[in-house]
Amino acid sequence: MTETMPETVTEATPSLGRRFGALLIDWVLCLLVAGFYADPRVVAWPPVVILILVYAVFLGFFAQTPGMRVMKLRCVDVDDNGSIGVLRGALRGFLLALVIPALIMDGQRRGLHDRAARSIVVPA
Repeated sequence: MTETMPETVTEATPSLGRRFGALLIDWVLCLLVAGFYADPRVVAWPPVVILILVYAVFLGFFAQTPGMRVMKLRCVDVDDNGSIGVLRGALRGFLLALVIPALIMDGQRRGLHDRAARSIVVPA
């Protein structure tokens, strides 16, 4: 499969600010949910696990997390603009939780987590 997207950032590519805003909203929601059964200040892994599960479920079925919905973004398959599925959503969430893959971006603002999951973030 060849990627049909151009190699440069276009006006349709969401800004890093919108993407970061969506991640921040998702992270706060994960901290709040994790706070019901663990203190995130003491045990650091519950919010991370919740973030991975949120990405798996929401990206897998709806192509956007709650934060992406607020920021009017979607995460879709790079080839057909469809949903990426639960497994690829979980992979993307896991790599995003590692932080470093998200910081290494190409000309389309696709981090390594996007490239591994064969996904791209687009305006909703």
